[in-house]
Amino acid sequence: MLEVKNLVKKYGDFTAVDDISFDIKRGEIFGFLGPNGAGKTTTIKMMTGLLKPTSGEILINGVNLLAEEKNFKEARERIGYIPDTPNVYEKLSGWEFLKFVCDIFERDWNESKVLAAEYLKRFNILRDADSLIETYSHGMRQKLVFTSALIHKPEFIIVDEPMIGLDPKNVKVVKQIFKEIAALGGTIFLSTHTLGVAEEICDRVAIIFHGRIIALDRVDKIKKYADNEDEKKLAGKNLEEVFLKLTEESQEEN
Repeated sequence: MLEVKNLVKKYGDFTAVDDISFDIKRGEIFGFLGPNGAGKTTTIKMMTGLLKPTSGEILINGVNLLAEEKNFKEARERIGYIPDTPNVYEKLSGWEFLKFVCDIFERDWNESKVLAAEYLKRFNILRDADSLIETYSHGMRQKLVFTSALIHKPEFIIVDEPMIGLDPKNVKVVKQIFKEIAALGGTIFLSTHTLGVAEEICDRVAIIFHGRIIALDRVDKIKKYADNEDEKKLAGKNLEEVFLKLTEESQEEN
């Protein structure tokens, strides 16, 4: 579904993303992990077309996102993007905002509204859909943005820190929605600091540190990482402990 090839992003002499490559299969939930400043959000912005790479390729379902403007439009229609900050138009009601998003993707509103209502009900904010967004809490806005990203039925969903502002009940709802989408052949790219969530629902994870991918594998294999040089074994540990160990070792190497 996604191929990232030798992706680089530089700001002057600073390299934010340093020659990374990975691919994601259809129906996969892929975790993208790293500490603050590792290059996660920069990578996401390039994948969504918000930033232009210094070099490299991004292909979504075989379409080169960067080759031509028409390619970007075609690829963008396949993407649902859920950012870490729920940017919405506060003077619109929930329904008006969802219709606005639906119009952008040139979808039939009557059909999309039925699907939107299902998600709003699951998030327990259906009764608030007629209210202005300026009256919404942060968590309500996040749930509205989730809904807006899903109503055009995207094949590929990019999510940046999806659990911020959500209570445990709605975190469970989000995880279930992701599993359902993947089971139907959709693909999820999940960037998160919530390593317990990544461990629970991701098929594979990549760990990025100082702009470079330092580990990429199935979750169970990442957890069995071993440093053969000094025979340190971390088998059986949870993903959080292995993540901390890997980033600590990379820091020492630098």
